[in-house]
Amino acid sequence: MSDDIVTRVSDRGEITLPEAVLERQHWSPGTELVVEEIPDGIVLQKKPSVFAPTKPEDVFGMLKYEGKPKTIEEMNEGILEEARRNFLRSVDPDT
Repeated sequence: MSDDIVTRVSDRGEITLPEAVLERQHWSPGTELVVEEIPDGIVLQKKPSVFAPTKPEDVFGMLKYEGKPKTIEEMNEGILEEARRNFLRSVDPDT
């Protein structure tokens, strides 16, 4: 029992996990955990992603585009323009 990690429940019902455990589990602040009750206590697991992991070859060609292929420069400009629009909406929602 000397290797066990011990923590305490706060007055607000919160527990703090040791940094070493968080690092080993790759849990950072904001990580959502699923709490599963078992007869002897609880199990914490990282909440699964809403989206299944995919590879580029799984989705390549999903969106059909008719027309001349865009250049890298045109794609970069489109991304930059959308970032500008999003920024302007974040500072002035009426934009």
